[in-house]
Amino acid sequence: MENYLYTALFAPLISALFGALFAARPKALFVGIVASCLIGLSMLSSLVLLFDVNEHGALHVTLMEWIVAGNLYIPFGFVVDEVSVIMMVTVTLVSTVVHIYSIGYMDHDKSFNRFFSYLSAFVFSMMILVMSDNFAGLFIGWEGVGLCSWLLIGFWYHKHSASWAANEAFIMNRIADLGMLMGLFLIYWNVGSLQYDDVFATLKEFDNALITTMGIFLFIGAMGKSAQFPLHTWLADAMEGPTPVSALIHAATMVTAGVYLVIRAGELYSMVPDVGFAIASLGAFVALFAASMALVNNDLKRIIAYSTLSQLGYMFVAAGLGAYWIALFHLMTHAFFKSLLFLGAGNVMHAMHDELNIKKMGGLYGSMKATAILMSVASVALAGIYPFAGFFSKDKILEVAFNEGAYFLWFALFIGAGLTAFYSFRLVMLVFFGEKEHIKYGVHPHEAQPFVIYALLPLGLLAVVAGLFEHSFEGFVTRILSHYEIHIAHGTEIVLIAATLGIALSGIAFAIYMYKRGGFSKRLEERWCYKLLSNQYYIPKLYELYIMRPFDAMAKFAWLNVDMKVVDSTVDFIAKMIYGTGEKARKMQSGNLSDMLRWMVVGIVVLLFLALFYRPMA
Repeated sequence: MENYLYTALFAPLISALFGALFAARPKALFVGIVASCLIGLSMLSSLVLLFDVNEHGALHVTLMEWIVAGNLYIPFGFVVDEVSVIMMVTVTLVSTVVHIYSIGYMDHDKSFNRFFSYLSAFVFSMMILVMSDNFAGLFIGWEGVGLCSWLLIGFWYHKHSASWAANEAFIMNRIADLGMLMGLFLIYWNVGSLQYDDVFATLKEFDNALITTMGIFLFIGAMGKSAQFPLHTWLADAMEGPTPVSALIHAATMVTAGVYLVIRAGELYSMVPDVGFAIASLGAFVALFAASMALVNNDLKRIIAYSTLSQLGYMFVAAGLGAYWIALFHLMTHAFFKSLLFLGAGNVMHAMHDELNIKKMGGLYGSMKATAILMSVASVALAGIYPFAGFFSKDKILEVAFNEGAYFLWFALFIGAGLTAFYSFRLVMLVFFGEKEHIKYGVHPHEAQPFVIYALLPLGLLAVVAGLFEHSFEGFVTRILSHYEIHIAHGTEIVLIAATLGIALSGIAFAIYMYKRGGFSKRLEERWCYKLLSNQYYIPKLYELYIMRPFDAMAKFAWLNVDMKVVDSTVDFIAKMIYGTGEKARKMQSGNLSDMLRWMVVGIVVLLFLALFYRPMA
């Protein structure tokens, strides 16, 4: 099975290097085809490993020694166990679809080859992250996805907005990664190893305060990658990148890394339930916070981005309350319908000549039936309607919150479920139904190429049926993740499910009713609550006023008064002194015999003077 492990891991790397060979050359279709085939090969290898792990258990492989210094020993080691193999299959499956889709989406882009190189490198970094058997390897993959996200969000670097968004994502994640590094240093300082098995076996020897500190630092890193408040603003701005990138970031890489870290470190967090509850509380807040912003946003991709932010909140609630397998289950099901939503949005953008304002669309169903059906399926799954995938995974998270007696968290998630259903179908109604607003702008929409639609069908199918594997999924991953028992009376459980389903259906019905009638009154947009939501609670503005501008002013002050006046002046003074001394000393090397004889006499006099008056100390 080792060969399958290496194939799953290194096929994306070969794909990235292959694309890089042609990065500076004109578009070559075969680059996209070869890249897609290699990512597909990684997916097939991951599926083989899934069945092997199910039959024979985890596979551990040490490729080579990496860092050996004193007592520090870190190998290039990989583990394919019940958790990592689920992530491998999810990542490679979504990535394969995204690669095939990108052949059509990026068809007219002059940097076609470069795009596939970056995209495959993104997948490779995520595979390193999830397959490593130690925190150091995880951190290498962690930084790799951060770098690739910067390259891909800023792929169209000639646009100022794209470069700015890429830098924002990169810098905000570097801030969070400092916290994660502190956690890793703390773990090594006390454990003497970064291997998962060694760390988790040693934790019981430490006091609660130390484990709490470790958990907090690690979660700071997760906050950045998974865009949790207050490090959340980069996620919506990252929509400046090509749409396939958005699908990959939001469904299978980058933002799921933070959730994976908390799940993988579950043995640590289960020892500090207070930290876990804080994680869950932040997750519940973000679930509601992000959903509220999606209610009024008119940008097609940003609405879906806020949806991701909200669903990440749900995952952190489950993980924070100790239901790690449920968090992983929702991560997996969410990947299918969220990638489908983003790729469907890419079809709409192409049809609308890159228009993103959903109020300038409308009535696209007649021209884009396949895309409309697929996005509607994904929206129903996102809303959590039975029997779609989102119902099984999201409903379980609400049950966990209720089971823990965290009724305030449950209520926040409950309201979030209603808001999710409403904004999902607000998008569907404004884009595919209602008045054909696009006619006013001279747009003639058309459906995507057939192979693009066919590529999306597996995601559509999984968005429908993935939830049906709940019990087999639980039995598989709880071999290493802790079981979570729900002690709710059967009657109460039925009422909770009915209530959640009811509020979701109500949200859908309300959206359909309102937007069949033309939507809300324009006077609503003038009210303070609408402005508050549409301006993201003014948080980006606050960051600009109280962080970015002061930092910019401080940087300019340091440049003008420290760098220019002190550092540069000091360096220039030393250079001028050396140059001036050289200029004067140059006269000694004139080549004139008389001058040289005079200098010889001066030298003899100096030597005689030293010989006469110098007395060495005893």
